[in-house]
Amino acid sequence: MDFSPVQAMNPVRVSAFTATCAAGPGRAALGAALRRADSALRPNNFTGLPLPTFIGRVSGLEAQALPPGWAHWECRNNRLAWMALNQDGFLAAAQTAISRHGPARVAVLMGTSTSSIGASEEAYTRLSNDGQFPADLSHPEVHSPHSLGAFVAHALGAQGPCMTVATACSSSAKVFAQAERLLRCGMVDAAIVGGVDSLCQSVLFGFKSLGLVSPQLCRPFDADRDGINLAEAGGFALLERTSPGHAHLDRAASELHLIGHGESSDAHHMSAPHPQGLGARQAMLQALARARITAGQVDYINLHGTATPRNDEVEAAVVAEVFPGTTRVGSTKGWTGHALGAAGILEAVITLLALQGQWIPGTLNCSRPDPLAGERFQRMLQREAADAQLSVAMSNSFGFGGNNCALLFARAGQEPS
Repeated sequence: MDFSPVQAMNPVRVSAFTATCAAGPGRAALGAALRRADSALRPNNFTGLPLPTFIGRVSGLEAQALPPGWAHWECRNNRLAWMALNQDGFLAAAQTAISRHGPARVAVLMGTSTSSIGASEEAYTRLSNDGQFPADLSHPEVHSPHSLGAFVAHALGAQGPCMTVATACSSSAKVFAQAERLLRCGMVDAAIVGGVDSLCQSVLFGFKSLGLVSPQLCRPFDADRDGINLAEAGGFALLERTSPGHAHLDRAASELHLIGHGESSDAHHMSAPHPQGLGARQAMLQALARARITAGQVDYINLHGTATPRNDEVEAAVVAEVFPGTTRVGSTKGWTGHALGAAGILEAVITLLALQGQWIPGTLNCSRPDPLAGERFQRMLQREAADAQLSVAMSNSFGFGGNNCALLFARAGQEPS
């Protein structure tokens, strides 16, 4: 395959980051869960109709309230966004960046696959006799694919470019690439990136209709894997240009950089990856080229690893072909479930936590690695959490339609030259 040359990029500072999912609110809860050998997934208690599966539901979200005067933004997805924004000091960090750079110089770039469609579902089930939405859901701000991006910009007071990316499971990974381009072109001085997806009926039963939902706990890269566990999550990162004079930022977070990204589209099938993983390979090679490093310099890869038969087969083959046997790889969806449009930011945060804490998460529920993945991949696969010296790590997000994104992160001062 002929890969177009890509422009090398300067590192982008990850000044703050956070994620909230079924494992709990914030980075500490997520990191602690990944160290334990038990899943945050629970039997489905969300749908009114029977659907035997496990889901990753965020605890306490029903009781979460938006600030007074924000009733027109009220929906499950925006409540999850607000809960996530209020973890790990992220809200204060974002507001400080907006104050420092100016509201018009800070972008808000959000990824989601369904936005607040759950509110639209509810509105249609409660139509009045004359076909009108109920008063508490008659707010156009909620019934829009751009609801998430508009809500986050409103919540933060940012006035720069505001976009919502909806490319299925790669959505909140692609916003990192979008942010790097805006920073490089000088259009903004900082970007708040992230993603939120909440559970709703159309997502759960839509994936069920595709035959992709497992009735058991998902088993990434296991020989007996049979599908995904759906989940909700919200996460954010603050990206700024690397430059001196940032000593006021939290030291632990400011040591991390985005050093590369790659994007591609298979254009092969609506829901299945290319059989040879051409788009996935292209995204990873682009990320390496932008970072000006070789595959052998990547210490850890957080794989997309959905636990569907085809996705894991293709991703395992491509990763084993591109990277050496010394690169450690694994999927964390056994803990968190598949958060769809929020999977990219959730797993980017996990990758940043691994770099920050110098450890590698395992691959939960993979008791018998698929022999079809090959001996090399089986040697690369990290099945249990372990301490490790990490300088560079990658996060993969591959969505429907073969929409792929790979992100490369590094500890500051340890980026390969």
